[in-house]
Amino acid sequence: MKPFNRFFVVVYYLVRFVTNILHPASIEGLENLPQHGALLCPNHSSNWDPVILVLKLPVNYRVHIMAKEELFQNPILGWILRKVGAFPVSRGQNDIHTVRTAMQAIKDGDNLLIFPEGTVVRNGIGYIDGLPAHAKAGVAMIGVRTGATLIPVFMDGEKKFFHRTRIIIGKPYEPHYTGRRGTSEEMQKIADEILKEAYALGGQAVGGTPLCGK
Repeated sequence: MKPFNRFFVVVYYLVRFVTNILHPASIEGLENLPQHGALLCPNHSSNWDPVILVLKLPVNYRVHIMAKEELFQNPILGWILRKVGAFPVSRGQNDIHTVRTAMQAIKDGDNLLIFPEGTVVRNGIGYIDGLPAHAKAGVAMIGVRTGATLIPVFMDGEKKFFHRTRIIIGKPYEPHYTGRRGTSEEMQKIADEILKEAYALGGQAVGGTPLCGK
């Protein structure tokens, strides 16, 4: 495991102070998080999601974030993001380097944050351009190949200033597959199920239909 990032601690407390004012949040289920080797899988409704979530985790909870590469084009922002453990991903491309970086974070004993949907779903109820949202199979592939503990996470929809956001961390999800790595169909099914579990924590089904009894 790499030495603790002191720069992250400074940024964590400074940014958390501001974020707690602009985007207050409550969090449930921290007891469901393993200390090491967790793959956090939240739904994705705002660009604020990774910031809000990471700042509600303990400061010593070592988590890396897969962030869209556009954020790294600004030299200053890109430098800060890398210092706090984020790394870029090229959406819509077969980015082997990004996958290896993500897998190495788990193998090093750290934790990883990936949004299974791969993009922001603005209305926060499981639709993309009017069609039901779906997960990218890559999240399952990374989880299976590294032996990571898959953790579904729900975050409330559109983030408005000074409105509280609910964060609910679910119990570990156990994937089922054949062989050592499973088939591509099994990886897609696992990814879809972890996303479904995330929405279910907030009383929603993928596609926005409320779950019975929620």
